[in-house]
Amino acid sequence: MMTSSSDADAIIAICTTADIVVARRLTRQLAACLGFGSADQTRMATAVSELTRNVIEYANHGECRISDASDGAFNCIKVVVEDHGPGITNVAQAMQDGYSTGGSLGAGLPGTRRLVHSFMIESRPGLTRVTISMSTRKDAP
Repeated sequence: MMTSSSDADAIIAICTTADIVVARRLTRQLAACLGFGSADQTRMATAVSELTRNVIEYANHGECRISDASDGAFNCIKVVVEDHGPGITNVAQAMQDGYSTGGSLGAGLPGTRRLVHSFMIESRPGLTRVTISMSTRKDAP
């Protein structure tokens, strides 16, 4: 399910794998509208895909908020992915390449951090929130 808080903002309930596809598509679309090149559009969409997949895997449901955070000098896309699951016990450990509690390769969170310009995570039991963004100068070609 998707709701919109403004023309450039979208809120997607993350409950099924189909919601991952919607979040990824809307992220790519906004990035394109803001003038990001195809490589940056793909990086941002991949990061959102990873974060929303984690929501389903570890918390069953959550929310993805995609917004235009541009200012006078920069076009900026910001995405906040949040859930109310068990939380990440040790964030520093979870951010290390190869660490996984779910039997995966452990590349998700550290890989996501490398894909974007800004990455912030907060987690405790009942709330995990990851905020990512990418920016580009408005006068960039």
